[in-house]
Amino acid sequence: MAVKREMKNETVQKGFSVADLILVAILLAAGAVLKYFVGSLLNVAGMKPNFIIAMYCLAILLIRPKVPQAAVIGLISGVICQFAPGTPFINIGSELVGAVVMVLLMKLPLQLGKVNIRPVVCTFLATLSSGFAFIGLQYLMLAAGLDVTATPVLAFLPVIFGTALINSIIVQVLYLPLRYAVKKD
Repeated sequence: MAVKREMKNETVQKGFSVADLILVAILLAAGAVLKYFVGSLLNVAGMKPNFIIAMYCLAILLIRPKVPQAAVIGLISGVICQFAPGTPFINIGSELVGAVVMVLLMKLPLQLGKVNIRPVVCTFLATLSSGFAFIGLQYLMLAAGLDVTATPVLAFLPVIFGTALINSIIVQVLYLPLRYAVKKD
């Protein structure tokens, strides 16, 4: 007696889809342009806000990666930051921290009535974590005897909080239209 076999077309997606990769690339490119041009206009005592953070936060909100995938987005973002003037290699670590914090914060239920405040809250906190990781890494490199000029923490705080505020507003404003444009639930 022959038993009919059925083949199920089950595909388990591992990693990023092509559409996700394109979205991340476009957003990080936009962040790099904003960082270079707009950041130069907002230069405060030699420190510029980092709009790449806003764009990777937006990408993470839209594609909802797992922690390892978010870490890859953070590492790529940090490498992109190396093309702008600044302390070498620190952004690689700080953007890794910011991206991982972002994806972990997204697990929190952040609703204010019917309003989703996840974009603004998560982006603000992820930007702060990236900024404080940046300062921490500067001081670790200085303590290790590397030739690094560490920014005084009090001088850097307005840049960190100002960037967090700007990034959270940018992401909150762009999130809904982009979510509908890329048809993410």
